[in-house]
Amino acid sequence: MNLYSTNKQSPEVSFEEAVFKGLPDDNGLYMPKAIPALSAKFFEGLEDMSFQELALDVTDTLIGDEIGRKDLEKIIYDAMNFPIELHQVEDNIFGLELFHGPTLAFKDFGARFMSRIMGHFLEKKQKEITILVATSGDTGSAVAHGFLGVPGINVVILYPSGKVSEIQEKQLTTIGQNVKALEIDGTFDDCQRMVKQAFLDKELNTVRHFTSANSINIARLIPQSFYYHYAWSMLHSDGKPVFFCTPSGNFGNLCGGLIAKKMGLPIDHFVAATNANHIVPDYLLTEKFQPKPSVKTISNAMDVGNPSNFPRVQALYGGSYDKINRDISGAWYTDAQTSQAMKEVFEKEEYLLCPHSAIGYLGAKDYLKNHAGKTGVFLATAHPAKFYDVVDKVLGGKVEIPEVLKETMAKPKNSVKMEASLDALKSFLMN
Repeated sequence: MNLYSTNKQSPEVSFEEAVFKGLPDDNGLYMPKAIPALSAKFFEGLEDMSFQELALDVTDTLIGDEIGRKDLEKIIYDAMNFPIELHQVEDNIFGLELFHGPTLAFKDFGARFMSRIMGHFLEKKQKEITILVATSGDTGSAVAHGFLGVPGINVVILYPSGKVSEIQEKQLTTIGQNVKALEIDGTFDDCQRMVKQAFLDKELNTVRHFTSANSINIARLIPQSFYYHYAWSMLHSDGKPVFFCTPSGNFGNLCGGLIAKKMGLPIDHFVAATNANHIVPDYLLTEKFQPKPSVKTISNAMDVGNPSNFPRVQALYGGSYDKINRDISGAWYTDAQTSQAMKEVFEKEEYLLCPHSAIGYLGAKDYLKNHAGKTGVFLATAHPAKFYDVVDKVLGGKVEIPEVLKETMAKPKNSVKMEASLDALKSFLMN
């Protein structure tokens, strides 16, 4: 599997090189030079496969030239050792529950897969690496737990002070061991900028070997294609076209679906649903991509003003706006609309949605208004209890906190406060 940089100013690399390098020297993003199609046999037997079986076939098709199938099988079955559930919310609308992993968020798929992939490659190397990652919420806790105790790997997580939920903050600041949390006086975009600057700083890179566990790392992206195959396999038999609505912040999750489609999965359409940070929905209407400072919302994990994975979306379509626009629609919702959806779904269906999943539900519901006869799947990205402060306020005490979260909340927070500058981060990392 050879990968190129979306900026096309860096040499092609192998999958292993891309995983550990994280970011090309030209500040682009690594993308597969070719995305192979899955076989007709795969699709014929898809509905009879377990989630792990289909994930293994997809991974083997993509990177089987670098990791043998037996090793991939061990990686997949160890990383994906938790359930995935499809819940019918109302007629023709299903929620794909991706929050049954250890940190109760969809990021567990990518973080656990990536940590096992790195562990496999590191068995052959004898050196230490530093995972440097920015988080707007769930990435940090998933990465922290996914890499906890992995030999030869240190984890440094940057998160915006006061802009993640209390539970999210506790999940990434109480884990200890090889995980350090930096509380940045700024926004997620500041955290992301600092990480990119550190990757490109030559002095820092002589002292530390960095890689990233953000969705900018290709190893995080690949497993996000698995669950699109799984949901489609469970719903396509009635003959209705299946579309997906993906609540979107950094757009890695949507890229996973687009890769599944490129591999041959007959997904009918995608809806990219955002909150008030609607840079991509605006682009889909105007063809103008205009990053802006992020706006704080109740769906904070999607508070991204410059979605870093968007160049990958463009690369998958050869930069063609018309082709992108044919496959992807945009939608965005205010906090008031998000809260109202959470209330209505609970009152009518007795089903709890986190604010991000509620935006996915709204996007699917609105798309169906003009596209009757299709089946919509929205990605339910996090357990409602992870956003207890928001969900409890909207619904008035209807959320039960799982025991694993209660235990985490009782632990003392341990973070390093830091200004939003490369110099501050560099000083910490050098020492």
